[in-house]
Amino acid sequence: MSRIFITGSADGLGQMAAQLLVKAGHSVILHARNEQRAREALAAVPGAETALSGDLSSIKETIALAGKANNLGLFDAVIHNAAVGYTEPRRIETVDGLSHVFAVNSLAPYLLTALIHRPKRLIYLSSGLHRSGDASLRDLNWTDRRWNGFSAYADSKLHNVILAFAAARKWPSVFSNALEPGWVATKMGGPGATDSLADAPKTQVWLATSNEARAMVSGEYFYHMQPRQFLQAAADPAVQEKFIAECARISGIQFPAP
Repeated sequence: MSRIFITGSADGLGQMAAQLLVKAGHSVILHARNEQRAREALAAVPGAETALSGDLSSIKETIALAGKANNLGLFDAVIHNAAVGYTEPRRIETVDGLSHVFAVNSLAPYLLTALIHRPKRLIYLSSGLHRSGDASLRDLNWTDRRWNGFSAYADSKLHNVILAFAAARKWPSVFSNALEPGWVATKMGGPGATDSLADAPKTQVWLATSNEARAMVSGEYFYHMQPRQFLQAAADPAVQEKFIAECARISGIQFPAP
C-alpha cells in the first residue's frame, strides 16, 4: 500500500485519481482550496485518509499547506494535479501581486516540491499545450506582456515539465515525471473535449504506485502510460536552473540541495 498526496483533488482528474487509488487499497490525502471544499472532497472520495485545505494562489497558504502535509508524515508519492485553466480573460492578480495562473499552476508546485518532505515519487500534470510555452522564461508573471490566457496556461504547463525534470536531475533517489492526461471533458477541459475521460487519471495513478520497470523511471514525459515527445528545452539544465532561481526569488523559498 502506498500513501499519496494529491493537490486539487476536490473534483476533476484529481478526484478521479483519488477514487482509483482508494479503490486499489492505497492511502490517499486529498487537497482543496478551502475547508468547505475539503469537506466536499472527503465526501466524494469515501475511504480517503483526510483532506487538507490551502489556497495555492497565496504563497503564505501554500507554505502552510506544505507544513500541514509534513505533519502527517512521509508520502510515497505526491501528485501535483491542481491547476487553473486558460479561460481567464484578463490578468488576475493574487494577494502577492502575481498572475493567478502562474501562482497556482507554476509557483505552488515549486513551493510544495521544495517544502514537503521528499517522497519516493513526484508526478506533475502537464498538457500537450506545454509545447507552445515560452522556454525563454521571460516575464513569468505577465507584467510586461499583453495578457493571453491561453499562452499563460501553456507557459505554466511547460513550467511543470521543467520542474519535474529538474527534480529528477537534482534528486536521483526520487522518480520524478510529468504527463499529459489528454484533452478531456472536465470542468477545465470543457464539453467539447475529445480524449478519453476514463483514461485520463490512469497514468498518474500508475506512476504513483506501479512497480513496473517502465513506471519506475525519472525525467520522463508520458501520455496514457506511454512515453511521449516533449519540448526539449524542458530537459535543459540551464532552463531548469533559471526557472528554479526565479521561483526562489519570487517566493523567498530556495530549492533544497541534493
